[in-house]
Amino acid sequence: MKFRHRRQFLLLAAGAAGLPALSLMARAQAYPTRPVRIIVGYGAGGAPDILARLIGQWLSDRFGQPFIVENRPGAHGSIAIETVIKAAADGYTLLAVAVPDAVNATLYQNLNYNFLRDVAPVAATSRDPNVMVVDQSFPAKTVPEFINFAKANPGKINMASAGIGSSPHMAGELFKFMTGIEMTHVAYRASAPALTDLLGGHVQVYFAPISASLAYVRTGKLRALAVTTAARAEALPDIPTVNDFVPGYEVSAWYGVGAPKDTPAGIVDRLNTEINAGLADPKLKAQLAGLGSSAFVVSPADFAKFIGDETEKWAKVIKFANIKPE
Repeated sequence: MKFRHRRQFLLLAAGAAGLPALSLMARAQAYPTRPVRIIVGYGAGGAPDILARLIGQWLSDRFGQPFIVENRPGAHGSIAIETVIKAAADGYTLLAVAVPDAVNATLYQNLNYNFLRDVAPVAATSRDPNVMVVDQSFPAKTVPEFINFAKANPGKINMASAGIGSSPHMAGELFKFMTGIEMTHVAYRASAPALTDLLGGHVQVYFAPISASLAYVRTGKLRALAVTTAARAEALPDIPTVNDFVPGYEVSAWYGVGAPKDTPAGIVDRLNTEINAGLADPKLKAQLAGLGSSAFVVSPADFAKFIGDETEKWAKVIKFANIKPE
């Protein structure tokens, strides 16, 4: 009799121990039951915002609940990050992540967060090239000619960027680091004014996001010398890579989605599955291609490793170039 009671007690205890796991599974399967916010740390109309809205619309259609983009620009993306990491880890507050999130870890010394620790990578969305563009009147027509011109005219080339620590800035600093040339950095607040001044001859080169520069290149207003990814861009198949002339050079402007660190794995995995399904959808792929973007399909674990590698890579460039925040 005692043995039977003991066995019943152990079965009940085992069942009770399994309840939290079952509850988490049920929550993940039911998710979402109300609107979800995607916080973007940059203004409307930029690449992070556009991509977040495309993915948000896809998720809204798949889940039957609104995925609403909220722009919280400021402090180089940190305002948005802090908003997300302070939110409940329940999948209802997500973060649009991008290159500056990996750069900030070294660029800023007194952040109130540790991005690699406090943000759970959910899914990547795209991994795009920057385009090394010059005005049509610039004397160099190839990357080797540009390097030779820069060496013959040290410090006389003004290099635009979309802000300190932005993907265009880091692409240019890595180019300087690997070629040994000098350029004067001119920081703007966004791509639009940088491109305006490039067209006006106030700056001579810009490692521009492909989404911002593609139309200018296709219409012949700007000359593309190279793309920054290791492989050529589908949107600009005739343009060589910087790596063709500077072996080992590679820069991607990447984007994705994150969540507070303790978000249940079931919810993270569901979001990853649905986002990756969207990246394989012909309509969404065509929308990305129209921006010059390429789908970047990875698991949460692989995205975490990728962000860690990027953080380490840009730390070296920041220290070498002695880059300081604004």
